[in-house]
Amino acid sequence: MTETTVGIGGAAESTDMVLNIGPQHPSTHGVLRLRLVLDGERIASAEPVVGYMHRGAEKLFEARDYRQIVMLANRHDWLSAFSNELGVVMAVERMLGMEVPERAVWMRTLLAELNRVLNHLMFLGSYPLELGGITPIFHAFREREELQAVMEEISGGRMHYMFNRVGGLKEDLPAGWLGRARAAIADVRTRMDVYDRLVHGNEIFRGRTRGVGVLSAEAVHAYGVSGPIARASGVDFDLRRDEPYLAYGELQDVLKVVTRTEGDCLARFECLLDQTHNSLDLAVACLDRMEELPPGPVNQRLPKVLKAPEGHTYAWTENPLGINGYYLVSKGEKTPYRLKLRSASYNNIQALAVLLPGQLVADMVSILGSLFFVVGDIDK
Repeated sequence: MTETTVGIGGAAESTDMVLNIGPQHPSTHGVLRLRLVLDGERIASAEPVVGYMHRGAEKLFEARDYRQIVMLANRHDWLSAFSNELGVVMAVERMLGMEVPERAVWMRTLLAELNRVLNHLMFLGSYPLELGGITPIFHAFREREELQAVMEEISGGRMHYMFNRVGGLKEDLPAGWLGRARAAIADVRTRMDVYDRLVHGNEIFRGRTRGVGVLSAEAVHAYGVSGPIARASGVDFDLRRDEPYLAYGELQDVLKVVTRTEGDCLARFECLLDQTHNSLDLAVACLDRMEELPPGPVNQRLPKVLKAPEGHTYAWTENPLGINGYYLVSKGEKTPYRLKLRSASYNNIQALAVLLPGQLVADMVSILGSLFFVVGDIDK
């Protein structure tokens, strides 16, 4: 007769558990994997595992000419396609020493701010959805559709606009477009209080986000975090104000750089919400200026084969999610010798390694959603 002793608990209480979150699409905005080590209900360490959507965009740039790379550039952050295009054409224009017509500069600024609003509305609606609130996403998509309609009218694209060109824009605006854009912006502005009341003023939402996932300013600097996430931690930096490009130098009286000092999930949401309000104000200011401009060209005539002179340059822009940069190296050919992409989401998501340890597993989704990333922007 054999006697067996079974122990329940004991050693299991001191054993860490490794939990994989993902990779699956419904959990996040794309395919991301988080490798968590848990100590009971608390996260002991976290490792973001990226690369599941990697397309090798930087290598593909080297096999396309300067007109074709615009198509690749607008796809890594699919919510900010116009802004992505903007950075790469600005880099090529800088290499060529090319001046862009004034009308195109103001049109680019207007469309960049509308694109920023479209990006932020998606996150303003989807973040509450991840915390169990389904209503805001329907409001967000209604507002997005109004602005998408005017963007689609000028470009023909809903997500990948392909409206930027080296030297300006594809074509001038259709007759009456400025009025239709103004009406769409006015409609959206009248309904933006939905997010102030329905989401920001909701005590359950505030309870799930206030004091949760605090990111220090030191960690922001260490990881190169940028955009509304950095500003929510008190890092007061915005390229539109600190190194103006396009027409932002003339919009300093309208531009407001939104910051918070708390650095928690709620502060990140507040920065995104206030920035959306300000982008709508900037768009109206651009419309006012464009109505005063005389008719004129919106692009420069280019040679049939466009070659950038030998050299290198770096062009960066304040994308909706943070700093987006292109480091262009040319050997005088019609294709880039090297085009390095610095995407906002890639740096921002690395901060999860210091943000998640010590937090409860139940708060992991709150923190993850508050980083407002696009996985294509991480993986490139």
